[in-house]
Amino acid sequence: MYEDKTLICKDCGNEFVFTAGEQEFYAEKGFQNEPLRCKECRVNRKNALRGTREMFTITCAECGAEAQVPFKPKNDKPVYCSECFAKNKE
Repeated sequence: MYEDKTLICKDCGNEFVFTAGEQEFYAEKGFQNEPLRCKECRVNRKNALRGTREMFTITCAECGAEAQVPFKPKNDKPVYCSECFAKNKE
């Protein structure tokens, strides 16, 4: 029913493909407009609107390694590096 379309990004001017799968997704969500930006420009715009996140340096409660986290740690709870957090999550 849907066919891939080649569109022009309004920010960078490069061509990008609006795939049949993406068109079907847009239709299911009720979106009526085609995307105006390529994926890279959408990501860049989203990050620019969100702003830079403040990162906090922590010492992992399990392995003792220094790591960065995007939240201010509370003293009453242990904070883990991403590797130890993933291990504990399993």
